[in-house]
Amino acid sequence: MTEPYAVPVPRGYRIGGWEVREPIATGAFGSVYEGRRRDGQPATAALKFLPTGTGTPRQLTHLRELVEREVELYRRLERPRLIRMYDTLVVDDPERPELDGATVLVLEQAQTSLSALLAARPRPPSGPVLLAQICEGLAQLHRAHWVHGDLKPANVLLMEDGSARLADFNMAAELEGTHAYTPAFSTPDYTPPELLWAEIGERGRRIRPSADVWAFGVLAHLVLTDTFPLPGGTPSARRDAAAAYARGTDDLRLSPELPDDWREIIRDCLTRTHAERVTVEPLLRRVETAAGTARSPRRVLARPLLAHRPRRRTLTAAVLAAAASAALGYGISTLSADDDTGDRGQGPSATATVSSATYGAAELRTGKGVPAAYRVLIVESAHDCAQQDVTPALIAAMLKAESDFDPDLSDPANDEYGIARWTPRVLRFWMNADGTPADTVPEPPFPPAESIPAMGRYLCWIAPRLDTGLPGDRRVLIAAAYRTSYSKVNDAGGVPEKYGAYAARVARYLKEYTPPGRT
Repeated sequence: MTEPYAVPVPRGYRIGGWEVREPIATGAFGSVYEGRRRDGQPATAALKFLPTGTGTPRQLTHLRELVEREVELYRRLERPRLIRMYDTLVVDDPERPELDGATVLVLEQAQTSLSALLAARPRPPSGPVLLAQICEGLAQLHRAHWVHGDLKPANVLLMEDGSARLADFNMAAELEGTHAYTPAFSTPDYTPPELLWAEIGERGRRIRPSADVWAFGVLAHLVLTDTFPLPGGTPSARRDAAAAYARGTDDLRLSPELPDDWREIIRDCLTRTHAERVTVEPLLRRVETAAGTARSPRRVLARPLLAHRPRRRTLTAAVLAAAASAALGYGISTLSADDDTGDRGQGPSATATVSSATYGAAELRTGKGVPAAYRVLIVESAHDCAQQDVTPALIAAMLKAESDFDPDLSDPANDEYGIARWTPRVLRFWMNADGTPADTVPEPPFPPAESIPAMGRYLCWIAPRLDTGLPGDRRVLIAAAYRTSYSKVNDAGGVPEKYGAYAARVARYLKEYTPPGRT
């Protein structure tokens, strides 16, 4: 190592199913190492160590808040333009007090960073395309009501195929209305003028999504011209220039090397006030056009089969890690506390905080036949719905009744396929988390990573449409409506006779899968 690491971890150290290899990077609060898996997939990952088990009480509180912020965002917002998180672990090693209790994020490993690319090759030919991908990542965050809070080249990672993904969400925060609250740290070159001397309250500094847009404008100018948009030879000088620009005593002087379309985009990102700044959705369309990556408009359906669905928030990172298990062989179920049992007594050990075999145990009983590979999908699909009757136990009971958890179920006579018995014409309306119909559906039988979240969305739509006062367990009524329709359940005043046997099976499995003390 050429610089002190915030969390020094020796090569060969073992945590869960992983062995620490080469150091990758460090920041003020954490350090990242290459990790190699002793068995299973993925074979490599980036292990981010965050020292939550050491320090003074005040430091510990702050570090835990940062970790909880980052873990929460990774769990909620795994998307194609965000680095994927496979698992979270906690170091259990009293003999190493400097590591004992540290949180470890097991992350998708990148090839390099945008910062390293710009240092090696200023104004890279791929710059416009990378900017479009970065803006797409911001759009995904903002749609889910989160702010990144620290967009800069070092926090943009480049994958083996050269594509860009956003990373490092220590400063990210969920919006509460128009604002979020983040720690009082920032990188001056990418901080908008209104935040340079913003008041810091008990919850931190208030930040708007427009702060990410300003940071994107600065980053785009740097990528395209190898210069910052505000004058000055140091970050402090450029910070003063930003303040002068915001006060109206200086003008924005963008590089003459910028093409006209990019000049207008960056100018609209770098406005004097947040209120004048472009928002991320129109920004993304303009950036994709300027980069030559604009996509064809989504085809509008003349008459949707199902309409007026609630807009859903994105599923958690844990869910999409499980989706990767189905699609790419990245097994979240293998990243569990059970993995290190064979290594005890053979060196430093650690235990995982989350095992997919016991995930959501407070809401979904363990040891009752729910396959570990689907627990994360089931629990998080239920959590993604605000309806209290759509529970993990209900989704598990329905999957059992529908298919006996068979992901390869094929019933062409009824045009039903996969673990949740979807028909293709209906599944396409529930695949997307944002409530828009999918242009295409996978080939049947449909993978659990698509089928289970879609089931959760459909149940969430059904639940408030059932009449109040219907007799019986409301969860069973929701299941019956999934089999037929909510209108037929309402018209029958309960479970239609034709679906009585199905409802009885769901009720039996509900009782079996619901933990004691829950209803």
